[in-house]
Amino acid sequence: MATTMVMEFTDRIFLANYSLESIAAALPAGITAFLFISFFIGTAGYVNVFIAQYTGAGALYRVGAALWQGIYFAIFSGVMMAGFYFIAEPLFQLGGHSPEVQHLEVIYFRTLCLGAATLILGTSLSCFYSGRGQTRPVMIFNMIGTLLNIPLDYALINGIWIFPELGILGAGIATLTSWTVVAVIFGVMIFTRENDRIYAVWKNRQFDLDLFRRLMKFGMPGALQFSMDIFGFTFFVFMVGRIGKLELAVSNIVLSIDSLAFMPLMGFSMGTSTLVGQALGRNCPDEAVSVTKATIHIVFVYIFVLALVFVLVPQMLLDLFRPDNLSAESFAAMRNTGVDLLRLVVCYLFFDALYMICIGVLKGAGDTHFIMWSITTTSLFVMILPIYIGIEHFGRGLYFAWICLTLFVFFLFIISFGRYLQGKWKHMRVIEKDAVLAEVGPIN
Repeated sequence: MATTMVMEFTDRIFLANYSLESIAAALPAGITAFLFISFFIGTAGYVNVFIAQYTGAGALYRVGAALWQGIYFAIFSGVMMAGFYFIAEPLFQLGGHSPEVQHLEVIYFRTLCLGAATLILGTSLSCFYSGRGQTRPVMIFNMIGTLLNIPLDYALINGIWIFPELGILGAGIATLTSWTVVAVIFGVMIFTRENDRIYAVWKNRQFDLDLFRRLMKFGMPGALQFSMDIFGFTFFVFMVGRIGKLELAVSNIVLSIDSLAFMPLMGFSMGTSTLVGQALGRNCPDEAVSVTKATIHIVFVYIFVLALVFVLVPQMLLDLFRPDNLSAESFAAMRNTGVDLLRLVVCYLFFDALYMICIGVLKGAGDTHFIMWSITTTSLFVMILPIYIGIEHFGRGLYFAWICLTLFVFFLFIISFGRYLQGKWKHMRVIEKDAVLAEVGPIN
């Protein structure tokens, strides 16, 4: 997840330096594309929990079957995502941003949608490793994609070496290329004779209707929760864009900096789901509780260091995003606003961390229906409606929108932490009962 964060962070630095319009368009278009992609990623990525519980139960022969259901879903998802190409123009017209920003939003959104299949497929394939707790290959393969993405970004955005100057289109092409390379590497490394012998990654390639149904039953509610979470942020970005182009640009910059926290937290959340799933597969809920506490300690250290950086040197981070076509006076005003917004980010960072870890626990157990309904309700009544009414009907400005965002994160924490403390998740499973063969030790 950190490599994904680096890709997005560098994308936006290059685009911010390229033009103000590019950085203004990058986050609305990118987060809108991710809003649609997130549902498919969330469902396909739930294969991670199935593989974790099968591994914990010692039913390794079921790993390949679970993996293939994710692959079949990824193929279907890619076709669906390509269809969103045709709704781009009317969709971004609804956003009400300036015409030059709308034009760039459409280009970036369409590019990401056309290549989303490889990202979703790569997510499904990565579950073969992450579900078994082997996250180092996932890290290495994604690092390769990132190392490819950064120079491609620079070259395709600015027209360096043999490449044409493509601006925001170049950023999209560089991202798609990296997604494709990562998916291919996963495929080559997974489908070997040794893995087929142990995990039946090729023998169990047939479509398993019962397993696929359970993937949809538990994966789709969790994916809808993730999508509603992203929808809240997407709506926030579009409403800020109605206030003004400079307000949109500075919010995009601050949210890009916030990704330094958010994306690694997603990784910790996924890791928690894996370890909790393995522990519950072994029928050891106390081990799952210990894993959760340990993860919270690690995450709090990371967030504390990051919060210090945001408070002590916010100008240094904001200066990375200075557009070449913006006057020093205009950027100074943006930077002052950005410093204030980063302080609001610090206010919710620790609550966001606890929310992500609690969600990881609940997903690892299969408590996804509660997650879906609770987060959907919170998104509507704490984020979407207040921001819409405040900006459209009462003329509230940028700081009002960001305060609503901060309260949204706080309520997410309250709901998820309360559900975790109830403890119902300790008795939940997503795998079939006869797969829990016996209590076994950790599998390396």
